[in-house]
Order: sequence, then C-alpha cells, then structure tokens
Amino acid sequence: MPSTALPLATLPTGLLALPGVYQPQADTRLLAEALAQEDVGPRTGVLEIGTGTGALALHAAARGARVTAVDVSWPAVATARLNALRRRLALRVLHGDFEERTAGRRFDLVVSNPPYVPAPRLRVPSHGPERAWDAGPDGRAVIDRICAGTRDLLHPGGVLLMVHSAMCGAQETVDRLTGTGLAAEVTAKATVPWGPVLRTRRAWLERQGLAAPAEEWEELVVIRAQHL
Repeated sequence: MPSTALPLATLPTGLLALPGVYQPQADTRLLAEALAQEDVGPRTGVLEIGTGTGALALHAAARGARVTAVDVSWPAVATARLNALRRRLALRVLHGDFEERTAGRRFDLVVSNPPYVPAPRLRVPSHGPERAWDAGPDGRAVIDRICAGTRDLLHPGGVLLMVHSAMCGAQETVDRLTGTGLAAEVTAKATVPWGPVLRTRRAWLERQGLAAPAEEWEELVVIRAQHL
C-alpha cells in the first residue's frame, strides 16, 4: 500500500448537498490543505471554479476573503448558497461558465477542483452528476481551459491552485501554465484508492494506456501557478 498520507481536512463540516452535487472528497481535502498555506485575508479576492457544495469557497470566506464561486450546475449553486447562508458567510455564487461570468475581472487567488476523470465520450456532459467529474477522453477538457485562461484572471502576484489526477498529466498542466507566462509547479501529492467511477472504466482506461493492468491507486496532484 502506498505510504503517502492525506493531509488533515481543513474543510467546513456538516455541509449540505442537494442530489447530484459533488461532495468533498480526498481531492477537495488535498486542495484545502494547499489553500490553508496561502496568505488569505480580508483584502484577498478569491475565485473558485466549480464550487460544488462551496466547501473551498467557504474555507476562504471564513478567513475573511472576498469570494466569488462559479458552477455550471444549478443544484451546486443552490447548495453553495445554502451552505453560506447557514454559516452566515458572505459568498457570491454565480451560475454559468467561469470565463463568461468572470469576464473583465481579476483575482488574487483562483482555486479549482475541476472535472478530470477521463471518459469514453468526446463531449462533456451537459447535465447530471457526471458533469462534476467527466472531462473527455484525456480528462483535460476543463483543465486546459483553466490553463489557458488563468493568466487573465489573476492580478500580478496572484496564484492559481488546481487539483487533478496525475492520470491527466501533471507535467502537461505545468507546461501549459508556464507557456502562458506563469510560474507553475506541483506542490502537493496524495495517493488514494480508485473510486467507483474509475473502477467501472478499468478496461477502457487500460486500452487507452491511462492505467496499468490491475492498478488500484490514483495519484492526486496540486498545481500552484503564480502570475509574476
């Protein structure tokens, strides 16, 4: 069994989640640990892309940050708003595509746990719970858009924190971010057992060369990129 331990969870507890909304898991906790190491305070403008329950957005809001959260799922938007209301935290939650909803705005910190699970179908889902994880044949349908658009979302000195599976290519993410003029690197890793989605796609993942036969562990990575 791999020895890499998951970080201690630093997420709000007791979050509500409407049906179909992605609930915090190992990737969320790993990203929360990375977020906890950033300098976040009352003057920090934070954007979360794909907020789900709002766990990470609320984590930043609890530290006083001015937080905007975006999600393409109406149930996720409703869930995040409800969780913010229950905790009496200021959180602006927008429905729609992150590029459209943030046009012309810049932030000090962008956080994202995007869909990253490789899927046999070419198009990403337009509805249903699968849209929280399915991301095209290489798992990069949303990751690549974030890589391309992050520089325009950040103030000088601003930081992107993004988590995804190493199955999607951590070095490719670093290279794409570096290619836009950001300083990028992998800053955290964790190894976790395969979940049910990967297990049901084992044969396809092996045929695609994305997984070795009988593989049962997945490496998660956090990429940190800074606008220098």
